[in-house]
Amino acid sequence: QVQLVESGGGSVQAGGSLRLSCAASGGTFSNYDMGWFRQAPGKERELVATVSWSGSSTYYTDSVKGRFTISRDNAKNTVYLQMNSLKPEDTAVYSCAAQKSAYTNTYHYTGRNYAYWGQGTQVTVSS
Repeated sequence: QVQLVESGGGSVQAGGSLRLSCAASGGTFSNYDMGWFRQAPGKERELVATVSWSGSSTYYTDSVKGRFTISRDNAKNTVYLQMNSLKPEDTAVYSCAAQKSAYTNTYHYTGRNYAYWGQGTQVTVSS
């Protein structure tokens, strides 16, 4: 069973950047697809981005395309979310999650079977 710990959240002004990290332990990291989700106050949790087990395939929700980049380093058991051109509407608690991979380039965003979660990190963007 994999354990996940996020870091890198904080407060920035609109237009700024943050890089989130999620360190995994307790499992074989390359067996898992990874995703970043966010939840703003009063709103449902939203899928932000996913990356396949190999890192070769990624998916982004429309609102972050061109601004956010998800990546992973399987040697370091870590997944990242680089967030640029941040907007106030990006304010939320960001959580990383893992799902057992089906070893395809689509399952990481079609499977939606993310069973392992980190505790979340707050991102606040001020105008």
